[in-house]
Amino acid sequence: MDSKKKTRAKTIILLAIIWFVVSLPLPWFFTAPDEVKPQVFVLLQIVGIISIPFIMLAIVWTIKPELTT
Repeated sequence: MDSKKKTRAKTIILLAIIWFVVSLPLPWFFTAPDEVKPQVFVLLQIVGIISIPFIMLAIVWTIKPELTT
């Protein structure tokens, strides 16, 4: 039973990491001119905060799949 919980936790963590990597506009961070770097940081923070509810929803659906129907 314990190994099932660990596997589920690792899966949730992996999905959260993938979500943040895919959703954040990282190319903008590396190719933006120096003048707009503060604006890019603000944009990354906004996108990160907006991503939190989607990650929570994925966690709930992983724990209780019957909520998806």
